[in-house]
Formats: sequence, C-alpha cells, structure tokens
Amino acid sequence: MAQGNPVKHKKKTKSVLKNIRQTERRAAVNRMNRTRVRSAIRRMRAALGAADAAGAAKLVSDTHSELDKAIRKRTLSENTANRYKSRLALALNAIKAKK
Repeated sequence: MAQGNPVKHKKKTKSVLKNIRQTERRAAVNRMNRTRVRSAIRRMRAALGAADAAGAAKLVSDTHSELDKAIRKRTLSENTANRYKSRLALALNAIKAKK
C-alpha cells in the first residue's frame, strides 16, 4: 500500500464531535434543498421535452421559487441558479415560438 506518513486523525474532543454533528445536520438540509430544486427542474424539463408549453408555463413560477429559496439557503450559488432559470426560460420561449 501507500508508504510514507500515516493519516493523522483529530482527537475526539468536544468541539470536534460538535463540528461533526453540525456538518451532518447541514449536509442533510443541503441534500433536502438540492433534491427539491432538482425535482422542480426535472418536472419543468419533462414538460419542455413533451413540448407542453401550457404545462411548462405553469411550472415556471414554482421552479423559480425553488431556485430562489436555494439561493437564500446558500445551497446553490446565485450564478448557478440564475443560469438554470435562464436556460429554462430560453427553452420555454423556443417552444412558444414554434407554436
């Protein structure tokens, strides 16, 4: 296996254990928020893929709302969320222009 220095582990002090608990809690919250955003985007993309302009138009506000919540909760960066919004809006406008 690998040679050299062994991996150093922090001692299990109270502060380290508390930090581990906080990290697990934050990770769970972030995972929940990210899942909610991805599900909203997935629903929107499914409507866009089916060329359902009316259905996608109904989902726009919900999807944008979820993205804005993710920005506020610092799950997504603002640029990333705005990029998602922009691409979804472009796809929706393209479908509307075809009809």
